[in-house]
Amino acid sequence: MMIHTSKNLCKLPAGTVVKGKWHRHSYKIVKSLGQGANGVVYLAQGGTGLVALKISDNSSAIISEVNVLRRFSEVQGVALGPCLLDVDDWFHPYINRTVSFYVMEYIKGEDFLSFIHKKGKEWIAILMLQLLGDLEKLHAAGWVFGDLKPENLIVSGSVPRVRLVDVGGTTLRGRAIKEFTEFFDRGYWGMGSRKAEPSYDLFAVAMIMINACYPNRFEKKGNEKEQLRAAILSNSYLKKYEKVLLRAIEGQYDAADEMKKDLIQLIHQSSSRQGKRVENKQKHSRKKKRLLETAFLVIFVLFAYILYLYAQIL
Repeated sequence: MMIHTSKNLCKLPAGTVVKGKWHRHSYKIVKSLGQGANGVVYLAQGGTGLVALKISDNSSAIISEVNVLRRFSEVQGVALGPCLLDVDDWFHPYINRTVSFYVMEYIKGEDFLSFIHKKGKEWIAILMLQLLGDLEKLHAAGWVFGDLKPENLIVSGSVPRVRLVDVGGTTLRGRAIKEFTEFFDRGYWGMGSRKAEPSYDLFAVAMIMINACYPNRFEKKGNEKEQLRAAILSNSYLKKYEKVLLRAIEGQYDAADEMKKDLIQLIHQSSSRQGKRVENKQKHSRKKKRLLETAFLVIFVLFAYILYLYAQIL
């Protein structure tokens, strides 16, 4: 029954008006943004502009996600997720029953992998630093994001900023993870439990970096730890961050701040090495230029001397 209902929820045609039973606010469906385990998210036109509207036949899941968004808003200094705008019920004419929905800020931007594909791999570590800063605050507030993956990351703004979306998997620290995606789940890779703790999210951060370099992803085979290590060492970009990635995969980080500090250090080292290569290249270029100038001068003098000799003969 749940699957059947979810399919119907996903089929709301553009133009459908969702009007709240209690608050009486209306939202006109524009298109579907995606379907998760507990409902469907639509882009909708509200009274003040575009919004993201999530609708579900699982009212308890809606209540849980709404509580998470409210807690997110209490974390000062950073927008951990979309802002909550409205919560209500709606009589769904296609399934002939009342369902719950909530409305949140629509974060306009690109999904993480599309952004990296367009802008380049050098952005991976920069965006991960931002993400680790947000996760640090989220963990301090007593939550673990859980279903952390590229699909739940949006890069927005003229100055690129990564934002967390779809809080359906967010879980109180110490409890069992509610939702997960295999490739980013340490339990799937045999690298730890599904207990909601910071190290669970940090494993997923490492896997997001790997996924950015292996967009098609891959399945586990045999010795999972060695498989992931081989994937890191086989890619020139990931190899630069081998130390951080392996520590995160092995669960050696207890806090996002620790991983963030190590990542900053490796970024600095990588930048220094790149700067030296550029400097050496420039030195080589200047040396080459001087040699060419000298050779040209010698040829010019030699040519002038030949002309002089030729004039003497005449």
